[in-house]
Amino acid sequence: MTSHEPDSTRVMKMAAGIWLAYLICLLLIDVLIYSSRPAPGGDVLGYHALNFAPALLFVALAFAQGKIRRPQITTLALILLISSAPVLVPNLFDLKLPPAPLSNLEGMVLRQLPVLMIGLVLVAWHYDGWMMALYAAAVNALELVLVFALDRLQGERLWAFVFIVIIRLVCFIVVGIFINHLIGSLRRQQAALTAANRQLAHYASTLETLTVSRERNRMSRELHDTVVHTLSGLSVQLETASAYLDVNPDTARQLIAQALQATRSGLQETRRALKSLRASPLQDLGLLIAIRTLAASAAERGKFALDLSLPEGELPLPPEVEQCVYRITQEALENAVHHASAKRLMLHLTAQDNTLMLRIQDDGIGFRSNQPHVPGHYGLPGMQERAELVGGTLHIESAPERGTTIRLILKDYLQ
Repeated sequence: MTSHEPDSTRVMKMAAGIWLAYLICLLLIDVLIYSSRPAPGGDVLGYHALNFAPALLFVALAFAQGKIRRPQITTLALILLISSAPVLVPNLFDLKLPPAPLSNLEGMVLRQLPVLMIGLVLVAWHYDGWMMALYAAAVNALELVLVFALDRLQGERLWAFVFIVIIRLVCFIVVGIFINHLIGSLRRQQAALTAANRQLAHYASTLETLTVSRERNRMSRELHDTVVHTLSGLSVQLETASAYLDVNPDTARQLIAQALQATRSGLQETRRALKSLRASPLQDLGLLIAIRTLAASAAERGKFALDLSLPEGELPLPPEVEQCVYRITQEALENAVHHASAKRLMLHLTAQDNTLMLRIQDDGIGFRSNQPHVPGHYGLPGMQERAELVGGTLHIESAPERGTTIRLILKDYLQ
């Protein structure tokens, strides 16, 4: 059995409602048919009374199914009830309706067909394909056994009835296989959707963890050139001042003054970095104005000439690409201010043929770009990480006394 209990209860209640609605419609049709015919007799009302009795019992069991401890047995009983009642009522009670359309035994077969189709759907919903085929065979076999046992038909009418039952059997099997296939597909889709929801929840949790991790890395990249460098410089200067304190107090005082100046400068840089973390210049100014502001501030603090070239008009960049370009520009300019000792700085940003290229070049002291990453320094590795996160490539070219060139290339950035 492959049913899910809440779904099973809902389907049974729906089947009960459809069965009752069909019997009411059938009663109204018979009222219209026999109202114009003389002496309809009590058989019409008796026929419908016997039809409504199992239907009402089905309704009661369907609504009580959720409260029963063993709902599987109730489900089987309901299917047996809706499958057998339409066959047993017209055969066992032999209700002779006055002559009218569908009042003979062959007509009764057509009258009971919609109810038996409901039973077929219930079997296809709750059981596998072989049970559906067994249901179709059992219902039609019961019909034939009753007709032959009660000797209700003879001659040509008997064989015509047998032919009708065989056709109904074939229709039940074909329709049942189709319904069973559709229900199987629906359940597979529901299972796949459930698995996808679980996977999506897992991805969301993983993404949240990665976001926290990336934010921590970003904060370390933003602060490494301020707090770390300031404190390390202070440590060296204070150790030197301590050594000179007894030997040469004037030199010690000079070193302490330098340390105080470095402390003030580091405090300003730290405040600037924290302000950058709190606010989003991209949201307030846009990428191009934010880069222009960064470059102007770096040129003023580093005392070097600035060659700035930016596209005209805002670029249609995704937010993550804008963030990448802005942060890499910020990191590169801070490196130039603090380490390059440069006289000139060039910053060019171009966008052409769906390719974005950022080039930042200085004429400073440079460094050996092929040296391994130094633990505790996250600037250049952080820039590489940012570029890779948006599918870009970052090239860093530098050599001692030959300056530094940083190129960020983003292809198909609009996709």
